[in-house]
Amino acid sequence: MQNKQLLLVEDDANLGQVLTEYLTIKGFSTVLCTHGKEGLEVFKTQPFDCCLLDIMMPKMDGFTLAKEIRKLNPDIPFLFLTAKSMQHDKLTGFKLGAEDYITKPFSMEELLLRLQVIFRRTHRLDTTQPQIYTLGGFTFDTQNQEIRQHKTTIKLTTKEADLLLLLCQNKNKTLDRKAALQIIWGSDSYFNARSMDVYIAKLRKHLKPDPSVKIITIHGLGFRLVVN
Repeated sequence: MQNKQLLLVEDDANLGQVLTEYLTIKGFSTVLCTHGKEGLEVFKTQPFDCCLLDIMMPKMDGFTLAKEIRKLNPDIPFLFLTAKSMQHDKLTGFKLGAEDYITKPFSMEELLLRLQVIFRRTHRLDTTQPQIYTLGGFTFDTQNQEIRQHKTTIKLTTKEADLLLLLCQNKNKTLDRKAALQIIWGSDSYFNARSMDVYIAKLRKHLKPDPSVKIITIHGLGFRLVVN
């Protein structure tokens, strides 16, 4: 996802600056605006790959800004950042065509994972971003949701494939447990956490034939796909 152009419209100056610095470090070219009207004017001046929009803002709220942006570019994906968690606001956002919705406070890791999912979903991945991952003696075909080793093919469920993809995108790094739960299950409830543990166990079983590929638990943090 290197060189992706992001428009961040956030009226909280401190949060906006922190997000801009973090996203820049992660390889995104990020333009920060502090209210909706400024965001709209900036959007008209240069191309963007995704918009991150706060909802409650002065001069023009995030929903209105999204409508105006969609008039200019019907295909641009956007993600709402908001302190609200009311179901009505979420439904409004999705009706406007939002790719995702994240409620403050959120972790930086969760935001990054959500962006990864957005770019994968909207086919805006870099040409260098693989659709097939090599994991030791395995190949993981993300499009067909399959793991292959020699002549053996294992068909994955959607959640297995989504979880393995997040692990691959963060290979040899720790995948934040709560962030992954929010991305794949929609919440980090106790029951969803137990469900994730079941899917991790299934993936470990699939990968067991190759000892150079392991999914290890980082207690209190999450999981790490280690490929030697």
